[in-house]
Amino acid sequence: MSKTYRGLTRTQIAKTLDHSVLKPNASYTDVTVGAKVALDEDVASYCIRPMDVAVAHEVLKQSEVPVCTVIGFPHGSTTTATKVFETQEAISLGATEIDMVLNVSALISGDLDFVEADIAAVVSAARESRESIIVKVIFETALLTNEQIITACKLTEAGGADSVKTSTGFATAGATLEHVAMMKSCVGDRLKVKASGGVRTLDQVVDFIEAGASRCGTSIAAEILAEFDSKAV
Repeated sequence: MSKTYRGLTRTQIAKTLDHSVLKPNASYTDVTVGAKVALDEDVASYCIRPMDVAVAHEVLKQSEVPVCTVIGFPHGSTTTATKVFETQEAISLGATEIDMVLNVSALISGDLDFVEADIAAVVSAARESRESIIVKVIFETALLTNEQIITACKLTEAGGADSVKTSTGFATAGATLEHVAMMKSCVGDRLKVKASGGVRTLDQVVDFIEAGASRCGTSIAAEILAEFDSKAV
């Protein structure tokens, strides 16, 4: 019988984790090592910078670990046309999951039609490239009010994306249980929720799962799974 921690198996935890290497000072070696971690731990996806998609794809192409990349990262302020091009290029290089940053400035300014159109353009570009591409939309919740977070959830759904995501990991704060629960309450089972930013322990991952997240972004997937190995019974 499989060991569990707080009712979850190692596989269930691993398949929640999007292992990430996104820091601007990450070296080529860091990216390759990260891909091998994603492969060895059989995580939900390997999330990397657009420049690293081809390398990640080469390491993971014989596995079931998807290559995920970030679009308009980290501020969401690139133009829609730029986000569309980034998306198309990333998919051509092997990405099958897209985590785009919504235009935070436009959202805060109340230009909601633009925010929705920005999301919809990326979704359209992804689906035209390959119907099965998953698109997640990053909000940067630390910069938003609760009302703006709810609005962002509604715009993400209207734009046709698959998932809402809390944070880039580069703002003043990352995911919180309050925000994840709020986002889950808004999108229900229609969209998925990803907690990201500051996810560094096994208990955090389980807490976020219990709050409604189906994915957790982290740069230390191996350490979290090693913690599982030491605590599971």
